Amino acid sequence: MNQQKRREELYRLLGDLPDKSQPISAKKLNEEVRDEYVLEKWLLDLNGVDKVPAYFVRPLNQQGPFPTILFNHSHGGQYHIGKNELLQGNTYLEEPSYAEELTKMGYAVLCIDAWGFGSRMGRSEGELFKEMLLNGKVLWGQMVYDSIRAIDYLTTRDDVDSTRIGTMGMSMGSVMSWWLAALDTRIKVCVDICGLVDFHTLIEDRGLDGHGIYFYVPNLLKHFSTSEINSLIVPRFHLSLAGDYDRLVPSKGLDKLDQHLKAVYEEKGASDRWNLLRYNTGHLETADMRYEVKVFLEKWL
Repeated sequence: MNQQKRREELYRLLGDLPDKSQPISAKKLNEEVRDEYVLEKWLLDLNGVDKVPAYFVRPLNQQGPFPTILFNHSHGGQYHIGKNELLQGNTYLEEPSYAEELTKMGYAVLCIDAWGFGSRMGRSEGELFKEMLLNGKVLWGQMVYDSIRAIDYLTTRDDVDSTRIGTMGMSMGSVMSWWLAALDTRIKVCVDICGLVDFHTLIEDRGLDGHGIYFYVPNLLKHFSTSEINSLIVPRFHLSLAGDYDRLVPSKGLDKLDQHLKAVYEEKGASDRWNLLRYNTGHLETADMRYEVKVFLEKWL
């Protein structure tokens, strides 16, 4: 079965989703010039059900179109942070914030609040998951859908170079990055930090309770392994960074994923487009990881 058929199969596992052809409306709430970048605050109607608050940041005193990154925020049980992670960083991310770092490099960046986070707080993760499940929906599916529609929104902007769109994130944002890149070929570059989780190894190591309920997709393992999902990114550019002491991302699973993806990329004649870098650390971004992210983006996006 070809890649596109497999993408369609993966997408169908995400429950009942809105029509992707419905129009997107966007309301600009505010714009402010900061020391390092211009910050735009938006309210996006991506799904027709729940309006999505978003930040768009762009370089100061520069004209687009810009290469643009969809930054996916993490979880960490910090539901109040959401998209603010782009601006203020987090305890497990290096400084400066990615808003400052990426705009300094010449990129524009979009970050949305995921369901239940930031300005979309109000119902707990568990409540959202259970209500959606009762109605034939999957929380992770709704989150992925919003991210795909966020890419749709980016392609409507004159200041975005639609041929140079990347995605990245830490932890939950990392998982979103590789799911999104697997499903949407408009993503040229994927960077995931501390989130390349092999589901089978997670089960073997009894690590399921270490993760929130948000990313569990019914029947997923009957159809896809983590390796098979990530194979849908091939031959596009993919950098993964992980800590060998990270209990949320089992080291044995990383071994399995790296072996599989090296073989698939080599088969496509694209060995230089996949790189897994591992560090003697836990669930956090190190200064060396940040360096490698910047080098990778500068080279490929």
